[in-house]
Formats: sequence, C-alpha cells, structure tokens
Amino acid sequence: MPTATKPKRTAQRAKAFPCTSIKGPPEARVYIGDCRDIIPTISDCQPTKETGAGVVDLVFADPPFNWNRAYDKWEDNMPREDFLEFTYQWLNLCRIALRPGGAFWVNIPDDTAAEIVVHLKKEDDKNNQPGLEMINWCIWHYRFGQNTKSRFINSKVHALYFVKPDPTGTFERTWDTSEILEPTDRATTYFDPRTLSKRDGMPAGKRVPLDVWYGPYWGRIQGNNKERRHGHDNQLPEAYLERVILATSKPGDLVMDPFLGSGTTGVVAHALNRRFIGTEFSKDNAARCIQRIKAGPVNLGKARGVSTAIHQARSTSEKTRQTFRNV
Repeated sequence: MPTATKPKRTAQRAKAFPCTSIKGPPEARVYIGDCRDIIPTISDCQPTKETGAGVVDLVFADPPFNWNRAYDKWEDNMPREDFLEFTYQWLNLCRIALRPGGAFWVNIPDDTAAEIVVHLKKEDDKNNQPGLEMINWCIWHYRFGQNTKSRFINSKVHALYFVKPDPTGTFERTWDTSEILEPTDRATTYFDPRTLSKRDGMPAGKRVPLDVWYGPYWGRIQGNNKERRHGHDNQLPEAYLERVILATSKPGDLVMDPFLGSGTTGVVAHALNRRFIGTEFSKDNAARCIQRIKAGPVNLGKARGVSTAIHQARSTSEKTRQTFRNV
C-alpha cells in the first residue's frame, strides 16, 4: 500500500495540545482541543512506511449531530455544507490513523448516516487511503424517544461498522463474540430441545447478537440512571461500548475516540484492558472524563448473556423450564 500523505500542518496543529494521561496499565490519554487539529500530532495516528497507516486498532466515533445542542464552546448548528465538510475531515483523519484490519465504528442518526457510508466506502485518493469495507449496519434501539406529532417517533441511532482492508493479508480483522453471546429465542421463548444438541459450534442455546441492539441496560441514559453524567443528552450506555470493544478488539489493543463527550468509550476500554486515546473539545468535559475513567464503569458486564426476546415464553412444564434455566 502506498505511503499516506500527511495532512498539512498549520501553526495551530504544530503546537502541543493539553493532555492528561493515566499511566496504567492500560494507558489512557485524553487530549483537549479539536480532533482535526490533535489527531495529526499523535504519533500512533501517523502513517508508517510499512503500511501507510497508523496503529490504532479500533476507532469509535460518536460525533456532534448538528442538532443545535448546547455544547460547551462547540457550535452545533452549522450550515449543512459546513457540517458535511467537518464530518469528512475527521473521517479522513481517523481512517489514516486506523491500522489495516482495524475496526471503525460510527454512531450517527438518520441525518448523515448515508453520507458517511458513501464517503467511507470510497477511496481517499488525496491521502492514499483505501475505501473501507462495511461489515454491519447495526441499529441501537431505545424506547425513550422524543414525542412528535408530524412524523413517527425516532427510536434509534445507527451503529455503522467498517473494517480497513489489508491487501497484503498481514493483518486480520479482530472478531471475537465469545463474551457477548446471547440466548436464542428458541431457548428462552420456545424451550426447543434441539438447541441443546446443535452442532454449529456455538454453545447450547446461544447465538451472536442480532444487528438491532436493545434490552436491559441498553436504553437511553436518562433520569437517575447510575451511568448518567449531567450535561450529556445523548450519552451512550456502557453496554453499547462493551459489545463493540469486546467483539472488535483484543486486550492490549489501542482504542481511539475523537469525540469523548461523557467518557463512556474511555471508561469501558480502560476497564476491558485496552489502551485508549481520546480527544475532547471541552476542557471541563475532558477533566470529568479522566475522573470517570479512574472511577471505572458501573454496569459493565450486566447486559452480557441477557435474553433480548420480545415475546413472552410459551407455557411449558417446570421440568423443561429448569433444563433451560442456565442457558
């Protein structure tokens, strides 16, 4: 693969940005400023001669949605063209930082999901970067949507999962679902005995999660939820990041979040023994993120193995129920 062209460095980008580190292990770093300025200054994000890419194993991005939210020092009401240009700029920088075979996740609403998919699938000729392969278009579904009268109530956000191709075959995509398997509907709803003797390589009564994510611990973080950090209307649940990080990275891998916000990516990555880089525009938010990473998660692991079946279990004998109770 050709060596990537480094983005032009302005005087703003050349200066050092404030950074707070947790030495670990694992190490966590939180930089303060605009991710478009910071990423080109981080050595792990710079293209190497061998691969033409950085060494980040997993990028998770939950950017501003341009919904006119009252962010600290951030203008969240850009003209559409300006917002798309901003979006393409940070996407390109994250793509350079991502190693071949690395995972790129974007959490985004309907407004710009299609544009992001089209952009990331295309090659970035200017920076000699390949188009990414889309693995899944997942949906994070929640029941606490804002009430509307003129259209259907929005109850989802898109979780877009891409992988950076490696034409040399040197780097492999990380995919490990062993810790995130969930009970099948056949086991929890129908108590089908065939699930106990299946031969597809999965544990009895288990499956890889569906591409629509919901269930206990998956709702929007509202009210007196223990995970809630005030001032973050669109805070993601720990269960979301837990699934992403466990399935598409390994212990010791480097995870990056260019829009750290409330710090969920950092706290989950650190708790799961992943190294972490985060950038955050707000100095106050960044300080709270560091505190949260040090304190650790509050619901990690609680959503694992929980059934997401939406139908009540069919009545059957207590003996049969007992057989499936530990599935």
